[in-house]
Amino acid sequence: MPPQSASFGISAEHMTKVFGEGEARTVAVDDVSLDIRMGQMLYIVGPSGSGKTTLLSMISGILRPTSGRVLVKGVDIWGLSATDDAVFRLHNIGFVFQDFHLFPRLTTAENVAIPLVLRGVAWGEALETARKYLDIVGLGNRWDLPPVKLSGGEQQRVAIARAIVTQPDILILDEPTASLDGDTGRNIVSFVKTNLLTPERAIVIVTHDARIYEFASAILHMEDGKLSSREDNTDG
Repeated sequence: MPPQSASFGISAEHMTKVFGEGEARTVAVDDVSLDIRMGQMLYIVGPSGSGKTTLLSMISGILRPTSGRVLVKGVDIWGLSATDDAVFRLHNIGFVFQDFHLFPRLTTAENVAIPLVLRGVAWGEALETARKYLDIVGLGNRWDLPPVKLSGGEQQRVAIARAIVTQPDILILDEPTASLDGDTGRNIVSFVKTNLLTPERAIVIVTHDARIYEFASAILHMEDGKLSSREDNTDG
């Protein structure tokens, strides 16, 4: 099958994920196919246990599907070796974890610099670039503080800066408002859409927070491991 059009950032085909065997067998994601275009901010929503985070992990190259495949920018990521998959993700996918995953003993700038160092950038240059990206997310004056000195919303923005410092074409956020109050969560997602969504980038957000639905280009609803419906927001 030839690579999909460049307008598609992610194309997932018949993805299934099964955990356990016998009586303990659970189908977390059941034959799901979807396309995510560049320039879209697409939400995957549904109740806890519906399979949305498992789906997110499979399309981002973190969790191998039991069956099916995922094309990211035309590359079959689960056809790659583990090493090549990790390298591809490092260069093409930025991931913001629900719990931020910041290193507590590092400063905010050092946290943001890590992906650049993994790509072979010298430490001093990585720190300088990291400070520029902290400026982008409005934390340029907090570069030398450890995460514990920051609010939840500020820690979220540090995690976003770390995810975008390598300028990935795919940005994925897992429950970005889960630990934030309503106003802070809306501000974070509004910032992401206004400042980070471009025609050359696709953004995928897993959430159950209806307060931020207005910012989506499209919303996919999941239930019992399947996609149950899709809403396209012409104003989003």
